[in-house]
Amino acid sequence: MNAHAPLAFALPGADRIVVVGAGIAGLATALRLAPRTVTLVTAAPLGTGTATGWAQGGIAAAMGADDAAALHAADTLAAGAGLTEPDVAARVAAAGPALIDWLVGLAAPFDRDSAGALALGLEAAHSRRRIVRAGGDSTGRLVLETLVRVVGRTPSITVLVASARELLRDAGGAVAGLVCEREGARFTLPARAVVLATGGTGALYAATTNPRGATGRGLALAARAGATLRDMEFVQFHPTAIACGADPMPLATEALRGEGARLIDERGAPVMAGIAGGDLAPRDVVARGIFQALSRGASVFLDCRGDLGDRMATRFPTVAGLCAQAGIDPRRQAIPVRPAAHYHMGGIKVDATGASTVPGLFACGEVASTGLHGANRLASNSLLEAMAFAPWIAEAASALPAPGHALAQHALAQPERARGAIDLDTLRGVMDRQVGVVREAGGLADAIRHLAPAARTGSDAALTALAIAVSASTRRESRGAHWRSDHPGQEPARHTEVTLAELQALAEAYVPDRDVVAA
Repeated sequence: MNAHAPLAFALPGADRIVVVGAGIAGLATALRLAPRTVTLVTAAPLGTGTATGWAQGGIAAAMGADDAAALHAADTLAAGAGLTEPDVAARVAAAGPALIDWLVGLAAPFDRDSAGALALGLEAAHSRRRIVRAGGDSTGRLVLETLVRVVGRTPSITVLVASARELLRDAGGAVAGLVCEREGARFTLPARAVVLATGGTGALYAATTNPRGATGRGLALAARAGATLRDMEFVQFHPTAIACGADPMPLATEALRGEGARLIDERGAPVMAGIAGGDLAPRDVVARGIFQALSRGASVFLDCRGDLGDRMATRFPTVAGLCAQAGIDPRRQAIPVRPAAHYHMGGIKVDATGASTVPGLFACGEVASTGLHGANRLASNSLLEAMAFAPWIAEAASALPAPGHALAQHALAQPERARGAIDLDTLRGVMDRQVGVVREAGGLADAIRHLAPAARTGSDAALTALAIAVSASTRRESRGAHWRSDHPGQEPARHTEVTLAELQALAEAYVPDRDVVAA
């Protein structure tokens, strides 16, 4: 065997499907694949290390008597700023009620009103109360616990705590398995298909609400395997992260504003005065409003004092606990807030079945670009999207032919690519300053010049950050979560797409080097 080939052993069972990631996207996909054999690869024990558990708002679904899937889809399209695909929005919105019923059938403890019906909340840019929640603002954690419990009693699912290192391909270029690492040993998992459900990129930024592991490794794995990445520049900054010095930053859910909380400055003046939608404007609008106030030297607070503050401990217990940890009493004090990297709308380009441009490779959840979120995700659509695509992916992946033994052996012979080290704190500072809420050509060029050499060494984090910065530099307009101070207008709506080879060529314009990005 080649000295640089993946080490240790090749496990039997090439008919398996490998799912990488154990948030709601990975768990839902693994469950939808049952009774087919699944190996669920997770970097941390089940129930930990995933952004799903931190999701406070809920799951958007048209469950109310005054609501309809068409209205939900229309709100999704409006928030997406011209890049949401109407057929995807309609299909996902239509799936919502049945997905909630599926979770209810799994005993998810959703909140109920006095009549026993699902309690529905309101969030920004939604025209109806359609946010299904659990434990007030503990939806992500309780749904995650529900799925973990069901996975634990599903015999077709094997959980493997290990790090994903490389996608294996057969002689024709199709994905045929995964290289993993555990306790320093590398081994391979031959597979019929691989589903990446690895989450987002928020931890590439110094100010983020995401777990520190959310550095976009799945995106780098896919890019190195030849997959097309789409709309990488669209990073959603949650407007109301609690500015208390913590890393990651605790989140004050958007639902607070739906229940009456208001954004004010240190003088008590409304921050969103005169802006369409006010405190309930889409996230990108609110994030920029707060960013601009901070840039003027103001301080920004989320004012929950009064009745909402008195109800905080029961209606929003997670936020109440986070405030208590930070020494803030929301009944008497306004909560200091600022925008922080929260959700990545871009990702691996997939079709209606969740299939990437590389045969055998699928993506689900935040790592995927499905066409639902467009330029600006509508609040509480992320958990919905992951659950909606899970059964579609399961059906398509199950229909693929299993790779033969010869194909797995060919994959084993592929050389492993070295991974370079990088100062992640420095990278995060660069992304915060140059590729943040407001961007401009000079700052983006500086970021690319900094990131390209690190990407050349093989750093997955630097490669993903470089893809975001380069895509942002090529979109010379302001749309949704991507705002260019030097290009405030809009061009005709279009997606940006990039492969690793194309990224290399684009980066060379900023860093003249024949080998800017490791191929």
